[in-house]
Amino acid sequence: MSDMPSCQFESRPRRIVIGSGGVQADFCTNCSVRPTSVCSVIEPSDISRLAEVAVETIISPGRGFIEEGAPATDFFNVTSGTVKLFKALPDGRRQITGFAAPGHFLGLAVSDSYAFGAEAIDTVRVCRFSREKMSELLDDFPKLERRLLEEASNELVAAQNQMLLLGRKTARERVASFLLDQMQAGLLPGQPPPSGGRLHLPMTRGDIADYLGLTIETVSRTLSWMRSQGMIEVGKGYAITIVSTAKLEVLAAGNG
Repeated sequence: MSDMPSCQFESRPRRIVIGSGGVQADFCTNCSVRPTSVCSVIEPSDISRLAEVAVETIISPGRGFIEEGAPATDFFNVTSGTVKLFKALPDGRRQITGFAAPGHFLGLAVSDSYAFGAEAIDTVRVCRFSREKMSELLDDFPKLERRLLEEASNELVAAQNQMLLLGRKTARERVASFLLDQMQAGLLPGQPPPSGGRLHLPMTRGDIADYLGLTIETVSRTLSWMRSQGMIEVGKGYAITIVSTAKLEVLAAGNG
């Protein structure tokens, strides 16, 4: 098993707020990621039931909270921050397999153990659900079960896209695909990405290179080339602004 940071949590149970209209879960009702997460299928009148079984968990940067191969006892709904997902080799080497943004639901294990590890890149907040409590919710809310199946299907599509990216795409196509994926993160299903705008990329160039199967130098050279072609602007630190979504889309599709 890799030398993974110990999983340390700062947690507090959700608070149920008693309002004039009855029992309400104010935090869940006002959650900014609810429209894009699995929780969106829970009706407002039932949101207090969801809040009763959720525990808000804060993970500091660099801390792991899912260990590959460990018992899959909990599910996690990311509400803020960015999570690094990875697979580990026995000698400690790791391969980054994805990045989870707010709205992503983690822990949909098909077995009793986690198939990947997860680590906070920046300060991450998640709603943590025990497997037992989630099973009770699925019994009471069939729509939630269907939504989780959709989430599992999306993960399969993402895995297939990652195989294509690593197996067939050029370095420029890989970086373009990554930037477009980051633009899409957090949008509602079917919602088109903005024509341009600044990307929030808390991961390091090394993380991006690992995920794309490239070297750090290749990622940096590719970004510089994209800048010269009027596709992006690169600011201080890791700030990237998309100048032309259309050009990125053409490049990512293999037509560049």
